[in-house]
Amino acid sequence: MARTATPLNRRSQGIVLMVIAMLLLPGIDAIAKSLADRIPVVQIVWARFFFQSIIVGAAALRWLPGGLARPVALPSQLARGVLIALATVLFFSSLPLLPLADAISLFFVEPLILTVLAAVLLGETIGWRRVLAVCVGFGGALLIVQPSFEAVGPAALLPIAAAFAFALYLILTRTLGARVEPLAMQFYAGLSGAVVMSIVLGLGQLGVVAAWQPVWPSWADWGWLALLGAIATGGHFLVVLAFSRAPASTLAPFQYLEILTATTLGYLVFDDLPGGIAVLGMVIIVASGLYIAWRERRLEELEQGESGT
Repeated sequence: MARTATPLNRRSQGIVLMVIAMLLLPGIDAIAKSLADRIPVVQIVWARFFFQSIIVGAAALRWLPGGLARPVALPSQLARGVLIALATVLFFSSLPLLPLADAISLFFVEPLILTVLAAVLLGETIGWRRVLAVCVGFGGALLIVQPSFEAVGPAALLPIAAAFAFALYLILTRTLGARVEPLAMQFYAGLSGAVVMSIVLGLGQLGVVAAWQPVWPSWADWGWLALLGAIATGGHFLVVLAFSRAPASTLAPFQYLEILTATTLGYLVFDDLPGGIAVLGMVIIVASGLYIAWRERRLEELEQGESGT
């Protein structure tokens, strides 16, 4: 008889999917950084959601039973798109005002926020080991970015607000994951994000905010924007799959892997070589993630043993 997957077995699948997503998603930041000197940030964000809508919409019409004719929980799905668009704009808006290390370190309070929100809003049971792993991972992130903490004032609230918006996005992802097809979730998130960013670009075109005024990219830049959208689509699709299989509090520590990948890309693409302290931070992040993975696998084995499977 074939062995059926237990919830903890699915939890392990979620961890693997989350790790792969965190290895992919920093490619978005690398492309955005290379384009930001000639394309407004809000236009880069708009392209990310525009191409996601095109890619996922075509895939949904091809493979999703019933297509997109009967959306489930549409208000919540649209809210996901607004939240991820808001988080992206808030974070990138902080970069001209704060040192990059400070902005990143402030944003990566997000796994801590997510862990708390998962307990408060989703009723997830969070043990001390999981909380400790999140805190250790945050400590490793601080060693990598080595923030100066010299920036003060309202600008420091931007990445924190972005972290809160992204945590709420992931909470909605977890809530909808059990009853909404991943393709549908990503299509409506991309659609609502594209609509919001189109309004922002419209305000820029009208001269309301000069920094939001769009430009016409070169054909090469259109290619990079399309690639950015494809990476975002694939990476966040994996995140949706991960959150449909594992609790948010279990997956939270693995978000720190994004800093590990981003630091590696910074070296390979921009020749930004991390120092010894940063390498130590990477080791700590990997160790905290591996501990959670080992812990969940151990719990899975114990439960399978008790059930006699």
